[in-house]
Amino acid sequence: MRAFVMKEIGRVGFMDKPVPRPGPLDAVVRTTAALICTSDSHTVKGGIGPRENLTLGHEGVGVVHEVGEQVRDFRPGDRVVVGAITPDWGDLASQNGHPSQSGGPLGGFKFANSKDGVFAEYFHVNEADANLAKIPDGVPDEMAVYCADMLSTGFMGAENGNIPIGGTVAVLAQGPVGLMATAGAKLRGAGLVIGVESVPSRQRLAREYGADEIVDFTTEDVVERVHELTGQQGVDTAIEALGADATFQTAIKITRPGGTVSNTGYYGEGEFVRIPRIEWGVGMADKTITTGLCPGGRLRMERLLRVLQGERLDPTPMTTHTFPFEEMERAFEVSDKKIEDMVKVLVTFP
Repeated sequence: MRAFVMKEIGRVGFMDKPVPRPGPLDAVVRTTAALICTSDSHTVKGGIGPRENLTLGHEGVGVVHEVGEQVRDFRPGDRVVVGAITPDWGDLASQNGHPSQSGGPLGGFKFANSKDGVFAEYFHVNEADANLAKIPDGVPDEMAVYCADMLSTGFMGAENGNIPIGGTVAVLAQGPVGLMATAGAKLRGAGLVIGVESVPSRQRLAREYGADEIVDFTTEDVVERVHELTGQQGVDTAIEALGADATFQTAIKITRPGGTVSNTGYYGEGEFVRIPRIEWGVGMADKTITTGLCPGGRLRMERLLRVLQGERLDPTPMTTHTFPFEEMERAFEVSDKKIEDMVKVLVTFP
């Protein structure tokens, strides 16, 4: 089969690999659609260390090709989505309520990290009964694939944010995760959602997904503007959706005492992320910082698919570019360099 790989830090390309085989509890899926994530770029640039000929990609859907003899609920031909995070559900971390950390910190993050990812004609899924979800009729592949990461991570930002009904929320950065955090905040009942973004096309999408106000950090002071919009109180919840030290500091500054900073960002650079001392109440302002890794697993995917099936949300307006798999190198370049007003790149497979 053909696979698109990280050959070494800073270098990607195609190579041929054997079609994977499932273990007793596992499945092999024939890929039909995938999305490119900024995390793929972080990986290629060395964010998780050196990798050699590792198949990239962690957002994919497809058709079950083969299952292990102990798989009960899935059969060849089933149309499925698999979360970007595929936990080991028997691990102690999973039993303690943190499946994304099974096997160690970020241990549920297997695709394009500890095993080959989904940018290939076929990919392997561990613990199929627990990590696959059947896609309902009426939900197309190009929509369902957003459940794998963008919906799951963005909604996590809202879920971890302890948003009160009618509460105030600021979402810093309106990339795909931030846009889904904005949508998630609206679904959670926020009364005021503030999107922080400078790119006009992303500002427009933010409004479509529920932002009541847009703050452009290139033309105004974010901290001052957010405090103005909240009667000088600060927001109940600030969702950091970029993964930058400066943005994290802003999140602390705009969160009211007793509020929550919900972090979804991937900090791929630097040794430290700083907390501004005074705005943190010198450590005593009752500001909670929550973090998380994209929740995975079958139940999570089924719930997200239900949101799509019930027409609560349509993530496909985020798809600005579509490429066939044979043009993966160009697709990756567009995503990596964020050219041509890119928001999200969809890759289709024969």
